[in-house]
Amino acid sequence: MLDLELSTSFLFCILSLLFLFIINFSKSIFTTFFPSTSTSSKISSKIPRSYPLIGSFLAFYSNRQRVIQWTSDAVTSTPTSTFVLNRPLGRCQVITANPSNVQHILKTHFHIYQKGIIIRTHVSDLLGDDVDGENWKFQRQVASREFNTKSLRKFVETIVDTKLSDRLIPILSSAAANKTVLDLQDILQRFAFDNICKIAFGHDPAYLLPSLLQEKFAVAFNNANK
Repeated sequence: MLDLELSTSFLFCILSLLFLFIINFSKSIFTTFFPSTSTSSKISSKIPRSYPLIGSFLAFYSNRQRVIQWTSDAVTSTPTSTFVLNRPLGRCQVITANPSNVQHILKTHFHIYQKGIIIRTHVSDLLGDDVDGENWKFQRQVASREFNTKSLRKFVETIVDTKLSDRLIPILSSAAANKTVLDLQDILQRFAFDNICKIAFGHDPAYLLPSLLQEKFAVAFNNANK
C-alpha cells in the first residue's frame, strides 16, 4: 500500500513538471510565431528563456562558442543591467554589470557573499585554504594597504618600464624588422607574467625572451588559472 502511495505521488510530481514544461514550451512557440513589437518584449527577447528542470540550458548550449558576448548582450538589454541565468535542476546565477551591485557584493556587504564549497575547492590548490570569509577579507585589507604605498607604486613603475624597454619593445621591433608573425596574446601574457613574478615574489622568470621558451612555473600557473 505504501509503495502504491509513493508511486502515485511520484507520478503526480512528474505530470506536474511535464505540464509546466509544456506550458512554457507553448509560450515560447507562440512568441516565436507571433512576436510582440513592444519595448519590453524586445528587451526580454535577449534574456535567455528558462524551462522547468533544464533552465536556460538550450540558450546556453546554442551560444556556447560566444558565452561572453551572449551574456553581455543580455545584461546590457535590461534596465538594471542585471539578470538571473537559470541553470539546470534549479540552480541559478546572477549576472550584473551594475556598478552599485558590484560594490554591494564586493565591498559594502562582502561578508554575506561567501564563495561556497565549489569555488573554494577549485582555488584552494592555487590560493590555499584562506580564500573565503574573515581570513580572505583580512588578506585583501593587508594587500590593499600595501598597494597604496608610494614606494610600491614607484617599484612597480620601475619594473614595468624595465621590462618594456629591455624585453617587449626589442622583441616587437625585431619582429617588425624581420616581418615575423607573433602571437600577440602569448607575448603580452609573458610580459605580464614577468612583471607579476618580479613584483610579487622578487623573482624574474625571464619568460619574455626572444627564444620564447616555455617556463615550467608559467605553464603550471596557466593550468591553475584554467
